[in-house]
This record gives sequence, structure tokens and C-alpha cells, in this order.
Amino acid sequence: MKTTPAGSHLTQLTRFGLINVYLVREADGFTLIDTGMGGSAPAILAAARTLGAPIRRVMLTHAHGDHVGSVDALHTALPDAELLISARDARFLAGDKSLDPGEPQVPLRGGYQQIQTPVTRTLSEGDMVGSLRVVSAPGHTPGHIALFDVRDRSLIAGDAFQTAGGVAVAGVVRPLFPLPALATWHLPTAVESAHRLLDLNPSRLAIGHGRVLTAPQTAMRQAIEVAERQVARSSAAV
Repeated sequence: MKTTPAGSHLTQLTRFGLINVYLVREADGFTLIDTGMGGSAPAILAAARTLGAPIRRVMLTHAHGDHVGSVDALHTALPDAELLISARDARFLAGDKSLDPGEPQVPLRGGYQQIQTPVTRTLSEGDMVGSLRVVSAPGHTPGHIALFDVRDRSLIAGDAFQTAGGVAVAGVVRPLFPLPALATWHLPTAVESAHRLLDLNPSRLAIGHGRVLTAPQTAMRQAIEVAERQVARSSAAV
């Protein structure tokens, strides 16, 4: 697993060159954001040991298998670590794939994975976990969240954006790496979330697939414009 520092508090861990998880250093140890696919736990644990701090909590941006695949293995190794996810996506971890009445009634997409580990705490917009503020960012999944580090304005955005194959909003296909788009539930909602994330004026954009961007505003804005044009074409075709 490749280890790449991104600022003073954030470390990107990359498996297979395309799947990222993140360690965020706090006063009491690390917050791990996402867990990658199954089989990632040994490398994540080794990275934390090398960086010299324990993993105290695991936060999930959403419930797709490439983000939650190693939760149970990590829980076995770290039974006292908290597990946190949005209240909405927590239902998917338990196998409930129903949509709420107020949500767009379109089929879910992507691989939702059930886990055995109990969720310790569910998260909502504005919650603080250490230095990280929870930002609701639905679209890729109904309960997708991003995490904003208030110390240095790093934005860990899960799959709300990608940079692998080109910068894009979730739901816009990049031919060199189309999987995040193919797994996105509702593009118009993802575009709304992308605007909210851009409004945070992040210093860097850290995502589930691709390299971390510094000063990402221009790239985010251009990606949003592309996504808006795609939504407009789809609306016109109906």
C-alpha cells in the first residue's frame, strides 16, 4: 500500500494504484477514513504503526464495498475503535436497501456490502469528530458524506469527486476510470453536493480514487460545469 503525505495532518494510503483510504492525525491517534476493499486491513495497520500512532476510530464516507470491505477485519484487530457512518448509509450496512419517500426514486447502483461490526455512532450534517466536520454530500449514495478538517481546510470527499482518469463529479464517466460514475445513484443530487463542497473553499481535495489535489477550486468548478451540462442534456431528452 503506497503511503503519501498530504499536508500536516493527512496521509493517503493507496492500494492497487486506484483505491484510497486516509489516516487523519488527531491528538489521541488516527481517524481512519474508509477501509478499502477486503484484504486491506494488514497494510492499513502496518501504515499506522509506521506513522507512530494507533487508529482510534473508523469513519466511512459511504457503504460501497470498496470503502467498507475491510471493516470487519479491522474490528477484529482493533475491537475498541469506534465505527462511524451517516445515519442514512448505516441502513445499507445492515442490508436495508429501501429508499425514503423524499429521495429520488431511482435504482441504487454500485456494490453495497453488509458488515458484521456494529456501528458505534451515526453522523449528521455539522457533527464534529475530532477536527473533522461532517458535510452531507449525497448523490453517489443517498447518505454519502465528506469530512472537512477545520485545521487546514482539507476536504476528504469520498466518491463525491474523483481524480483518477480526470477530475469529475460522481456520475460523470471518465473513460480511463469509469467505475465511480457507474456506481453513482443520482447525478443531479451529486451536482448539488459538489457545489456545497466547492463552497467550503478547500485547501486540498482528497478522494477515494485518484491523487490528492491542492488548491482544487478551479478543477472542481470545471468538473461541476461538465456535470451540469450532462444533467441538462438528460433533462432535455426526457
